[in-house]
Amino acid sequence: MFDPQTQPRVFGIPLGRDFSSTLYHGLQAKFKGMAPTDVARVEIYVNTRRMQRHLTSLFHTGNALLLPRIRLVTDLANDPIGSDIPASIAPLRRRLEVAQLVKGLIEADPALASQDAAIDLAESLVALMSEMQGEGVPPEVIADLDVTDQSGHWQKALQFIQLVQNFFALDQLDGEGRQRLVTETLIDTWTRTPPDHPIIVAGSTGSRGATSLFMQAVARLRQGAVILPGLDCDMPAEVWDMLQANKGGEDHPQFRFKSLADALDIHPKDIAVWGDTQGLNHDRTGLISLSLRPAPVTHQWIKDGPELGDLGSATAGLTLIEAPTPRAEADAIATRLRQAVEDGQTAALITPDRMLTRQVTAALDRWNIKPDDSAGLPLQLTAPGRFLRHIADLFCEPLDAKALLVLLRHPLSNSTDKTGNKHGIYTNALELELRRYGPPFPTTESLSTWATAKAKHHPDLPFWAAWVGSVLSGLHDPSAKPLTDHIALHFDIAERLSAGPNAEGSGELWHKSAGYEALRVMTQLRSHADAGGMMTPREYRRLASSVLADGEVRDRDEGHPNVLIWGTLEARVQSADLVILAGLNEGTWPESPAPDPWLNRPLRVQAGLLLPERRIGLSAHDYQQAVCAREVVLSRAIRSDEAETVPSRWVNRLTNLMGGLEEKGGPAYLDAMRERGKLWLALAAVIAAPSAKTAPAPRPSPCPPVDVRPDQLSVTQI
Repeated sequence: MFDPQTQPRVFGIPLGRDFSSTLYHGLQAKFKGMAPTDVARVEIYVNTRRMQRHLTSLFHTGNALLLPRIRLVTDLANDPIGSDIPASIAPLRRRLEVAQLVKGLIEADPALASQDAAIDLAESLVALMSEMQGEGVPPEVIADLDVTDQSGHWQKALQFIQLVQNFFALDQLDGEGRQRLVTETLIDTWTRTPPDHPIIVAGSTGSRGATSLFMQAVARLRQGAVILPGLDCDMPAEVWDMLQANKGGEDHPQFRFKSLADALDIHPKDIAVWGDTQGLNHDRTGLISLSLRPAPVTHQWIKDGPELGDLGSATAGLTLIEAPTPRAEADAIATRLRQAVEDGQTAALITPDRMLTRQVTAALDRWNIKPDDSAGLPLQLTAPGRFLRHIADLFCEPLDAKALLVLLRHPLSNSTDKTGNKHGIYTNALELELRRYGPPFPTTESLSTWATAKAKHHPDLPFWAAWVGSVLSGLHDPSAKPLTDHIALHFDIAERLSAGPNAEGSGELWHKSAGYEALRVMTQLRSHADAGGMMTPREYRRLASSVLADGEVRDRDEGHPNVLIWGTLEARVQSADLVILAGLNEGTWPESPAPDPWLNRPLRVQAGLLLPERRIGLSAHDYQQAVCAREVVLSRAIRSDEAETVPSRWVNRLTNLMGGLEEKGGPAYLDAMRERGKLWLALAAVIAAPSAKTAPAPRPSPCPPVDVRPDQLSVTQI
């Protein structure tokens, strides 16, 4: 499949190319002349399941062909070569085990942290441990770090880190650790007996240690190849040489490729281009490449800026929306997506801001357009997720009127009611009673008394009230219980409340896609509950909320095929006719690094762990690859709900660079980009404006007769 060569075989797909289609056409060209059975033995590793499905669908559209084996990089943990390695520990079980250790440490020394923080501390500690296993950093390295210039906080953090030393044993590895061990085993096997069939890694940047090791090994095989996404072919060699971690290069979009080239002892200029470069907008890629030069060399704008190509061609497909508010931004994006549907374009909205995507989805609903969202809806925001969270709240606080009515009005309460909505009628009557006369904390007795008084007109009301009291009363118990008891009670209350007073089973609770996901998540929690030990109701509520937040509900067949919402990872390996990059503000895109309660940046450098700038660099690469598409909309809100926002550093660099290229017409082209954005803002405002103005109601002017007006007022009665 590949011609012999002495150096590692690495290809790059240039910026501005659709990665999937370019990869597919290149593979088809390589497969010509190969026997069908040889094609079927080719292994292709991709980085996302969506990419796997998309590449498979591309092969289905072509001529009849035996498909190559398309696998995920994360599937390496399940490779048959690792059959002798013990199975990895489930992530949820590991969290529960570590939470028990953290709680024990806090009980022994309450000054370390609050007991309520045990679940959150365990989650972050498990994340650190997983990263250490994936990067090949044993616990001894952490214990031997030089902390002479650190504060006393390190000694406290070290006590927590030492808790998990036993989890680095061979039979205690998590998914990341097992993947690295399987990868090392596979590489060792290849050293002795190289594979006799082609192996390709496509679409991964190699930002993780185990993935980078695998890519290096594949690139050195006789019939192995690595295909990188979004290679910057416009960056000079001297700039490549400056991309060093100790010189601030970690946050550059091409830093991962430079690190891979260094590990393979090749120069980025030796990376061959996969596919042809015809039809690329070199003016656009050159402009974006120059705007993203590393900070220490941005003075090169003055030297290299005048040598750029035609800025008119570079910015012809660029639109800049600077909306006054997030709501206006969402409306403008929805309007542009609506126009794309009208024009028959495939449009993709790319943003890490999940709140913005939900606002855009709501705005599109006025045209009955439901986008195909790759992330779906968080389980905790679905009807079953909210229902389960409301029930967990009852374990922590006494039942009050508000909590009771919230649950009774939930659509999953008494979901089997087929008697003319008696449940809704009785709930309305109960709400009027509680709001007028109370009590503020209903009990089984108070519900029974109220229902008996109304039984003359509603004979079934006492039975309904008895069911409500038996299900929801008396659940508050602050004492600690085994996690298995909390989960059993949670299941019991949820299913009885959903089934209603006249039915068995669980009603509609576990039905449809959201119900299936909720049942999967809660069943998984129940299966690992034996590792959770004793928990207070508040600890259980925190755990249940965290588990529900990890679930996602998505229906791939429900969304519009031409209106897509992608995360940055999905956007890395595919493109669309129209690409909208939204939420381009600092803190959103790029996202601010999360605080690390265990290791600061100098200690991470010593230990060889990932730096906070890694995520910024990956986000920068996603931005650079997406902004080089044929038609692009850049969008941001000037003001958030609280204060003015700061433009994303990449938008700031682009506008500053263009604003300084007066001799090439940069300011005029920048104004044209903004004018195109104002057009969509204005159109969205017109669409959102009401079609008819309703006259305001007249101001109330009560005028009772003089003889009934009070002649004195009591302050306490007021």
